[in-house]
Amino acid sequence: MATEFEFTDTNFDQEVLQSTTPVLVDFWAPWCGPCKMVAPLVAEISTEYAGKLKVGKVNTDDNQAVAARYGIMSIPTLMIFRGGEVVARIVGFQPKQTLTGKIDAALAG
Repeated sequence: MATEFEFTDTNFDQEVLQSTTPVLVDFWAPWCGPCKMVAPLVAEISTEYAGKLKVGKVNTDDNQAVAARYGIMSIPTLMIFRGGEVVARIVGFQPKQTLTGKIDAALAG
């Protein structure tokens, strides 16, 4: 079973930007309905892509600095980072097939 990381203003640079593995970051908040819909998909992706993709979440209520740095205006926003750079950005609830398509493209380079 894969682990979903909790990314924060404090650990974001180390865990995401300096990661040697591509990272999927789920920007969310506890009050966000669509975030609750995307959460199980992110959990499935975390398991299915274990070893190929680091998966974690940023609570935008608690970590406003990192959310502001990446211009998060609406949630959920999923971003894929590779080598410290944003390679994909998905805003709003999307079906799993759309998410995995973007992830596969990002992993392929």
